[in-house]
Amino acid sequence: MPTDDDRRAELGAFLRSSRERLGRADFGLPPAGRGRTVGLRREEVSYLSGVSVTWYTWLEQGRDINPSRQVLDALSHTLRLGVPEHRYVLSLAGFAPLPARSAGDVEPPPPHLQRFLDAIGDNPAYALTAEWGIAGWNEAYQRLYPNVASTAATERNLLWVVFTDPAVRNLLGDWQLTSQRFLAEFRAEIGSRLGDPAILDLVARLSEASADFRAGWERHDIHGFESRERVFHHPEFGTVRYEHHQLRPSDQPEFQLVVYTRA
Repeated sequence: MPTDDDRRAELGAFLRSSRERLGRADFGLPPAGRGRTVGLRREEVSYLSGVSVTWYTWLEQGRDINPSRQVLDALSHTLRLGVPEHRYVLSLAGFAPLPARSAGDVEPPPPHLQRFLDAIGDNPAYALTAEWGIAGWNEAYQRLYPNVASTAATERNLLWVVFTDPAVRNLLGDWQLTSQRFLAEFRAEIGSRLGDPAILDLVARLSEASADFRAGWERHDIHGFESRERVFHHPEFGTVRYEHHQLRPSDQPEFQLVVYTRA
């Protein structure tokens, strides 16, 4: 069983590792010694977080100190930690984790990500949360799938609409293949979070709502994402073909952006 010393050492090592992975240009900072473009100095992290450099240094060294939750929240923001990483930092310091989200808690993406989606123009694009909630989309995606704008937030989840919305079943040219491929990709992504309440809630609701989901979930298929051609049978536009791409913003890695470009 890990001791307090072990947890402090792990917290220090995690903070240091996170700091050393940051791109300096992302913070408007020039290259460091010998043209180094990756990694912030301790002084820079402490300044950006409003934490004394001595206090931050002691944290990285695993000293026997008790940082406040406010300090850890500020450092997590500066280090651009995702929700799972932020929870990890809090747990190492002995704080209660962040409130668990349900799969229905779909908040809009940051404004700059929505502007990026809009700038993609005529190529359908949308943003997914870590639980595959559809958080944002552009007009081209809404033209492809109009129901996205009218679906309740609690059901605006990619897996939920794929397995329960008849309009999506008709829209997808290869629904059986695509639905199971999505499910295998989802399972590959959330393997370390299978016990999260948000994931358990989503899986339970889908298992009850869809026999196809339930059968696929019980097969335990795993598949990593690969760009591929997608075929849609749209009631207005006819058959359209796109190439399916996935991106992760470096400053908001908890979101994945899906973009369809004309094949």
